[in-house]
Amino acid sequence: MVLSKEIAHLENSAVKLTITIPKDEVLAQYGGLLADYSKNIQIPGFRKGKVPREVLERKFGDALKDEAMGRIMEKGVQEIFEAEDFPEDARPLPYSTPQVQDEPKLDLGQDLVFSVQYDVLPKVDVKDWKGIEIEVPDVKVEDEDISRELEAVRERNALVIDKDDSAPAAKDDVVTVDYTELGEDGQPVSGGERQDYVFTLGTGMNVFKFDDEVTGMKKGETKEFDKTYADDFDDPVLAGKTKKIKVTLKAVKEKKLPDLDDDLAQDVNEKFNTLDDLKKNIRERLEKNLDNRTRELKINNLLEKILEKTEVIVPESMMRIELESRWRNLARQFNTSTEQLMKMLGASGKGIDEIQDEWRPDAKKALQSRLIVETLMRDMGLEASDEDVEKEFETMAAGMDTSAEEIRKYYEQGSMKEYLKEDIKEKKLFEIMLGETKIKKGKKQKYLDLMGNNG
Repeated sequence: MVLSKEIAHLENSAVKLTITIPKDEVLAQYGGLLADYSKNIQIPGFRKGKVPREVLERKFGDALKDEAMGRIMEKGVQEIFEAEDFPEDARPLPYSTPQVQDEPKLDLGQDLVFSVQYDVLPKVDVKDWKGIEIEVPDVKVEDEDISRELEAVRERNALVIDKDDSAPAAKDDVVTVDYTELGEDGQPVSGGERQDYVFTLGTGMNVFKFDDEVTGMKKGETKEFDKTYADDFDDPVLAGKTKKIKVTLKAVKEKKLPDLDDDLAQDVNEKFNTLDDLKKNIRERLEKNLDNRTRELKINNLLEKILEKTEVIVPESMMRIELESRWRNLARQFNTSTEQLMKMLGASGKGIDEIQDEWRPDAKKALQSRLIVETLMRDMGLEASDEDVEKEFETMAAGMDTSAEEIRKYYEQGSMKEYLKEDIKEKKLFEIMLGETKIKKGKKQKYLDLMGNNG
């Protein structure tokens, strides 16, 4: 069908593809469209399938040519992209739809020449990455970290009992509340209500972070208050805003913590005979978490150093998909739909464009790092064999108290196995890269400061 094609690489990882369709094919496609119309269109005075060409052209005019041209261009583009000899570096990104440039006109007596433009995978020239020096904090698991974890174990195994109705709610109490966000008119804001919400005072485990305002309330009490959030508040929907909130305290329970002894250790898991067994297990888990976090820091620091001296262009289509993904993730964090999140943002005075503009710098950096990783994996020819996958199943099973067969069944679903192979290839890459990196110990840091909420 295609007579010729011309590929032009443009700035910002874009390609302009110019295609020529021979006039004979143009006429054939146009004739086929007329035949379809004649077969399916009912025009008074003519039997279906017997409508003359000139009648159809008179009735539908340029719309026929426009539809025929759309079909021809779509078919021509598809034929080129499906050709085995089409260059890999000219293939469009999966989420970049080719856009027609300078809409042409269909002349039935001439070849059809048209151009489409789209984004391709950026070319990244990664060099001089060996021998880079990075610094990571000097962190060890200390006795205080074990003690903190033991207190958390006591919390998880605490008895929760009703508090006296006259007793005020205090830190560490488990409370049940109804809460509502109120508008300027004092009426409830759509989507800002929750019934029978349970959380522990002092943990901040509620959207509006009203722990301080609930502390001191008594069962059955209702309270209205304004709460102002700092400009750098971690929730972008609330940052820099003042919210009017109404809270009713419906129940207050207090915790009775168990003693820290062998009995508690045995309650946690039957494999523990003594408290020392539990402590040993906690230390091993924290040290494993620390190793993983330290490795993550090494990789991030190394990629940052590489990025400083590597030009990585991020196509807008790639950025758009990343921002859309982050938008959906934010909705999931709020346990709501993207449509409802949009309404919540509207009430706070922020729009999706403003939020996504704030995300752009971090999103760009993440995509640039990803492109560097993919380039290096491709350049090194790294692969994940079936044997590699089986070993990964065994490793995962050992850490999850399940069988490798169960893990295997899970990863046989959809594209899960392909994602796992990508992870394995990444692990291979980072082992190679870190082996070529000079790693220096930085300042001493506490375990909790390094791990944050992931300790």
